[in-house]
Amino acid sequence: MGRSRLSRRMEQKTKKNLLLSVLGIILVILLIFKFGIPLLINLSLLLSGSKTNQEQSQNHDPSFIAPPILDPFPEATSSANIIVSGIASKDETISLYINDSLIDSAKTKDNGTFSFKETITAGESTIKAKAIAGNKESEFSSALTTSFKSAPPSLKISSPSNGQSFSKDQNVTEVKGTTDSDVKVTVNGFWAISDDQGNFSYRLPLQNGENKIKIVAADTAGNKTEKEIKVNYSQ
Repeated sequence: MGRSRLSRRMEQKTKKNLLLSVLGIILVILLIFKFGIPLLINLSLLLSGSKTNQEQSQNHDPSFIAPPILDPFPEATSSANIIVSGIASKDETISLYINDSLIDSAKTKDNGTFSFKETITAGESTIKAKAIAGNKESEFSSALTTSFKSAPPSLKISSPSNGQSFSKDQNVTEVKGTTDSDVKVTVNGFWAISDDQGNFSYRLPLQNGENKIKIVAADTAGNKTEKEIKVNYSQ
């Protein structure tokens, strides 16, 4: 009987604790719905409204004009004649600057596009533009940088020498030489290892008989210098 009475008491206590827990959870949920969610919604609306008002204020600012967007351009070119293109708003005048000097101006087309045909000098050129509508002027566009390189890269081969002979265990020759910095070199179509000073090397396996070795140096503008030597190998 004692155990039965104790069991009933424990069961009643457990039910009571469970009921209190459920009531507590319900109360917390009600409080969240009553205060937490409205507060969160109001805060979200406040931030959203603030951002929207800021954007509307900027868009309706009579002095604001979006800068033009220039199309991507290669980092180097082998031709002095270039075409600079981009997009802005309709009926705007685009002012083109090269190395901070005003070079040309042109009206945008009905779809907002524009283009310029210009001639640049040797070396690096920085290109940017502004949009003008009436008496209002935009900020500069993001700048593009390109280099005009007309001369082919230098190429000197230090080893092996043309006509050199190899035999027996000398079945690999190291092709070495120098070129300009930032120039890629290939040996029979394979990339050579080069450093910042233009030194390059490549270990080339030799075939029995005459071996033709073609070395090509190419810069970022597409200019190339090619040389070919022949060596002989006998097993």
